Amino acid sequence: MKVLITAMSLDIGGAETHIVELASELTRRGDEVVIASAGGVYVKDIEERGIRHFAVPMDRRSIGCMLRSLRLLRQIIRKEKPDVVHAHARIPAFLCGLLRPFMRFPLVTTAHAVFQTGLGFRLLSNWGQKTIAVSEDIRRYLMENYNVKDRNITATINGIDTSKFAPAENGGVMRKTLGLPPDGFVIGHISRLDDNTTLVAETLIDLAPQLDEALGGACVLITGGGQHFDALYKKAKAINDAAGRDLVVMTGARTDISDVLQAVDLFVGVSRAALEAMAAENPVVLAGFEGRLGLFTPEILKPAQESNFCCRGHDQPTAKTLFDDIVKAFKERTDAERKELGRFGRAIVEREYSVARMTDDCRRVYDSVRRYPHNVVLLGYYGFGNAGDEAILQSIYTNITEADGDVGVTALSIDPAATAERYGCRAADRFSPISVFRALLFSDALVLGGGSLLQDLTSTRSLIYYLTIIRFAELFGKKIMVYANGIGPISRPFNRRLVRRILGRADIITLRDAASAEELRKMGVERDDLRVTADPVFTLRRHDMKAARRLLDTCGIAEGREFICVSVRNWHRAENLEENIARLCDGIYSKCGVDILFLPMHKPQDLNFSRRVTEKMQSPAFLLDTPCSAEEMLGVIAQSRFSVAMRLHALVFSACVHVPFAGIVYDPKVEAYLKAFEMPAAGLAENLDPDAALQTAVYVSENREELSRKVAESAAAFEERAREDTRLLITLLKSPKVRRKKK
Repeated sequence: MKVLITAMSLDIGGAETHIVELASELTRRGDEVVIASAGGVYVKDIEERGIRHFAVPMDRRSIGCMLRSLRLLRQIIRKEKPDVVHAHARIPAFLCGLLRPFMRFPLVTTAHAVFQTGLGFRLLSNWGQKTIAVSEDIRRYLMENYNVKDRNITATINGIDTSKFAPAENGGVMRKTLGLPPDGFVIGHISRLDDNTTLVAETLIDLAPQLDEALGGACVLITGGGQHFDALYKKAKAINDAAGRDLVVMTGARTDISDVLQAVDLFVGVSRAALEAMAAENPVVLAGFEGRLGLFTPEILKPAQESNFCCRGHDQPTAKTLFDDIVKAFKERTDAERKELGRFGRAIVEREYSVARMTDDCRRVYDSVRRYPHNVVLLGYYGFGNAGDEAILQSIYTNITEADGDVGVTALSIDPAATAERYGCRAADRFSPISVFRALLFSDALVLGGGSLLQDLTSTRSLIYYLTIIRFAELFGKKIMVYANGIGPISRPFNRRLVRRILGRADIITLRDAASAEELRKMGVERDDLRVTADPVFTLRRHDMKAARRLLDTCGIAEGREFICVSVRNWHRAENLEENIARLCDGIYSKCGVDILFLPMHKPQDLNFSRRVTEKMQSPAFLLDTPCSAEEMLGVIAQSRFSVAMRLHALVFSACVHVPFAGIVYDPKVEAYLKAFEMPAAGLAENLDPDAALQTAVYVSENREELSRKVAESAAAFEERAREDTRLLITLLKSPKVRRKKK
């Protein structure tokens, strides 16, 4: 997409560096980024990266500058036609907010700090359609002071490029380049030297002679420019003249901050500058104009993170507290201890403050507001905690967005906020008529998104719900695709007639198995374009082995110990199912010499049932009750010897990672997949014979390698068929609507 970033300036500062890193990462990923600002030292840097810059004086509050900025922004937006405008800071957000009602562009804002709310400043604030806050305390501040809704705020982090900001061994070279003395300690500080931000810089300059004496040789290095630079430089010069040597070195504004940090022994500062110093493995004293936390150690990690390393809400630093923090860091900590603090800081940045994570957060927000040439509504059993249906949603959304970036996706979910946050798609409340109708009205197509949605085995109500949504989409003139669905069982004659009447007029129908296609034909859906493809989850091949190993450790599965995965559910038609599965698992533990790990696919139902089974077992068993993603669950199954499952998507997950399986059949769809993969059935759930099922499990275990190769061959074919659904949908969106005759 094309993103227009508007900012006050591109001079030295935490927000400015945040913007540069975000723009660079978006560009690296293939997006087009244009920046409008008052300019500054980073303009040359971004232009060298292929990012165009427009000069707009948004760094001043004067009426003349604002009117000129409005005119220039209007011209830029008309010419560039960005998919999203992303405004950073209050003035750019206010100006873009004035233009948006007339130019109708999607607007996202980022709040990097707290702002004045008195004297009419609240009226000069516009937080756009969605707001990004760089810390949780700023999120709360926006909610409490500007009444921004929690659902419209996304908390992110200041992303640091850890390949650029890294420990180096050429500190001596940088000291010489910067005019620093070769010996003694260097105490660094980086900040824009404007109103309200010079407290620490000025205090360090005043403390320089005392620090030099206390530490037996020390120099203060101040990097940054601003309106107070000249005054502070004059003060520093006086101190240096009195000492007869440089106790304070002021570099002015620089863009090579990663190089500057190589010359520093201890950093004093806050926010992004502190995180950059941590990435360079510098020990850091957290202190700024908003507060002080002192030397960064594991003990103050939580309060530091709560304010995004700005120390908001804590006492301001004084000359005494700063002096004590610095001297204690050098005198009460050994070189080894300071190096360990540096390594700890870098580990925190690598784990939680990457540029990739920051960009992912912004990209999700962009996707939630941008206008797409084409929009689809996904209808399925989403948000209920069923791992199979959640994997279907993730697969379909990923496949659509990877196939065509011009398609927007809105999922109808029982928990739209969680769905949007988890997958990055738009989401609407499936049980809110207004939300559903709004989503349909602004869409081009309704996609019945996978799974066994059309069945009356569990209830007729869910069947009527899905058919009603399809009917409304038809009345609104939307294209309709049945996307890799499983059909049935549908036993009631009235329900069968409804399905035939409503589903028969869909633009495209694809089924995940031949049995579903045959079931539709038996209902009277007479079409020669019914296609049998495959479950979309077969395209979900990525699995996270490291995260899976952590989950296994949490469950108690020892590393190197073989285990199998068991995924079972309650079934009202089965007698003594808990006891029979418990006997089966005891037999597998004894005969195959493997641990038993239960994987609940639908929580809390499967979780409770699995617990009851483990209570009836004689041998030990483990339970994965920690919430996990599809990639993590795939990683767990990938490390197992084989799986035994009732749940269809547990079988599909096993196939995705080429792990052989045996199925306990409770539904025709399970039997159909076992036949398709030529994998054995352990029996019927209604009258499960534990001894016969055990023989099947032993067969799978003893023939694991051969069966694994067979599963891999079949899974590749299923994956290719599953990708056909996405190609059909994209073609449908770009073709004219053809009205089918009523049957």
